[in-house]
Amino acid sequence: MTALLITVDTELSSALYQRGMPLADNVSRSIWAEAQGQAHGIGWQMDMLDRHGLKGVFFLDPMPTLVHGPDFLIPIVEAIESRGHEVQMHIHTEWLAWAKESPVGDRQGRNIGDFSLDDQIVLLSLAKALLEQAGASPITAFRAGNFGANDDTLRALAAIGVAWDSSVNPAYLGRECGITVDPAQISALRMQGVVELPVSGIHDRPGSFRPAQICAMSAAEMRAGLRHAAREGHDAFTVVTHSFEMLSRDRERPNAMVKARFAALCQEAVRLPQVRGAGFRDLSPAIADASPTPLTRVPPSQVRTGLRLAQQAWATWRYEHRLVPA
Repeated sequence: MTALLITVDTELSSALYQRGMPLADNVSRSIWAEAQGQAHGIGWQMDMLDRHGLKGVFFLDPMPTLVHGPDFLIPIVEAIESRGHEVQMHIHTEWLAWAKESPVGDRQGRNIGDFSLDDQIVLLSLAKALLEQAGASPITAFRAGNFGANDDTLRALAAIGVAWDSSVNPAYLGRECGITVDPAQISALRMQGVVELPVSGIHDRPGSFRPAQICAMSAAEMRAGLRHAAREGHDAFTVVTHSFEMLSRDRERPNAMVKARFAALCQEAVRLPQVRGAGFRDLSPAIADASPTPLTRVPPSQVRTGLRLAQQAWATWRYEHRLVPA
């Protein structure tokens, strides 16, 4: 069986905070993705997952508590865990710039990998404690904001008892992501005391990796990637989205194309008997110890890639242009 992990990076917008947006409005826009009188964020995503018998993993960033206090986390955690989905740990360290009291003094950085090992242990320990104090089950997995982790991040996670990391996105390696791993890595592997489960993807052009992110891949590309993983017997297929990703970039209107992609992924998952919805707590770390077998990604298809580019262009015009009503 191939475990399908639908992971949702769940976070407030630091950009909206800098523009003076109140906390309640930032939560509304960024977590619940409310626009035009309806919600399209984590509640809508959980509705869709529940309808298809799937599980979501919500990587929740607690760092805004350094600015706003911890209370806003509690209803978010409760909403996720009460429906049987997972809260796991996410971190955007840019919030340290506005912290009332920073746990690492005056040291700042956009990504967790910008900090020393000792500082990373402090920051990740704090993030874990904040989530668990807000009611989350014991944290077992982590993803860095901007995929901006490095090898010390993995060492820090091991030091605080977090078993899984999913900060490797081959599209970010050599950029924000400084983890030392082969970009061709597909299966889980043990690194620095934790199990690394990379973000999945396909080859959309020769030598080009396209991550399995809802806003980055067409429904046809996602279906092809998931079917290929199931046929080859991949242990997991890890998909990325965000709490606000079903909205236009300005978060003023829903993006029906992206919502349709999310729905299509759920529908495809239930059609494939070799696929099961899962969270990190459903996985065994032993998958990283299996005998290595050569795994591949979906090869390029000019037709699939061309159709996605055309769809993206249409959707940008349709949902991103302020003058066109949604």
